[in-house]
Amino acid sequence: MNTETPALQTLQVSSGPLSSLPLLQLQEAGPVLHLRLNRPAKRNSISDELLSQLHTVFVNMPARFKVALISGEGDHFCAGLDLSEVSERNISEGMQHSRAWHACFDAIQFGPVPVIAVLHGAVVGGGLELAGSAHLRVAESSAFYALPEGTRGIFVGGGGSVRISRLVGVARMTDMMLTGRVFDANEGQTLALSNYLVGAGEGLSTALALAQKIALNAPLSNYAITQALPRIADLPAADGLFMESLISSIAQGDDAAKDRVRAFLEKRAAKVDAPR
Repeated sequence: MNTETPALQTLQVSSGPLSSLPLLQLQEAGPVLHLRLNRPAKRNSISDELLSQLHTVFVNMPARFKVALISGEGDHFCAGLDLSEVSERNISEGMQHSRAWHACFDAIQFGPVPVIAVLHGAVVGGGLELAGSAHLRVAESSAFYALPEGTRGIFVGGGGSVRISRLVGVARMTDMMLTGRVFDANEGQTLALSNYLVGAGEGLSTALALAQKIALNAPLSNYAITQALPRIADLPAADGLFMESLISSIAQGDDAAKDRVRAFLEKRAAKVDAPR
């Protein structure tokens, strides 16, 4: 894959909900929107305000963007929940806080575009929950993964019990939470915490190259993959197969799909070859 970094430009927004988001750096490269978490002094830990700003972007995604990237400023992707905001919450407030995380991360996973997380340094606690809400994860060699909630006397609250357990399995997630076990980038790749593992400093360029490739797909196909596939996985087999038939028929009936199939049959589209 060509990992030359495409040109990224600061997203110019003069008004509207995306015009004032100081805890995010927003950039664009053609059809790709890049969100960089911007709390490096706090290892990009997720405060209530950062969570709100993330949510704002994904529920107000400009239609011209077809793929989104999430990365972190500084030495780390995200070290998790900002614990300074947690200690004085009561049970009701804690429940509402968790549900706010669910709403934000659902907006990422089930939003209008595929999302790629670019991981380096700490991918810990809520940072791993954020990464788990993305559709693909590109990790640099510095990435490391942990769920220290057990040692902090708390429990995951950002959807990790669903998303992370599906990536690594309940038994392994239990180990991470009970013992504070940390996995390095190579172990994370083996455990499917990342889809791609690259060298230091190569994560963003690799993710941009992937994003530009994904942006060339038919929009309805991308939407079906990101929206229908996880829901089908939750269904009983017979119901899942029926849902698959519905989504398949909708996707192949789209004009863009017909054009692409016609191009392949007329030998105007490349065949799938073995990896080099």
